[in-house]
Amino acid sequence: MSERMPVSGPHRIYVDATPSGVGLDVSHWLHSVLVSLAELAAEDPQSVVDDLVEIAELASSAGAQGPDSHALHERDARVQALIEQVAGDGVIPVHGGQVGALAERLRRLSLPRPVPGQRRGGGAAA
Repeated sequence: MSERMPVSGPHRIYVDATPSGVGLDVSHWLHSVLVSLAELAAEDPQSVVDDLVEIAELASSAGAQGPDSHALHERDARVQALIEQVAGDGVIPVHGGQVGALAERLRRLSLPRPVPGQRRGGGAAA
């Protein structure tokens, strides 16, 4: 396991510093989600396409109807059902010592960092 990758499985999670905090790279998990979606589509392609088109239509309708529309609630319910099918309820498991490694990496990256061009000791650069 590297410092950048505190979680090596079942899905790798990478953590990088950003100017305003951290970025969590969960592309390995997303890869698994897309493979699961592709497998579902291989089993019943028309059903998957129909579900995705319906979600898109509901999203469009929800945009026109506002934040508390029936279309919005129906879209969210259909998206949640699809997530449950292909993405393990949308939860990325982190086990054992990797929990501590992830927490430690996040803690270290949350510490104040010097601004580029700023000298140590707080004085202005000459």
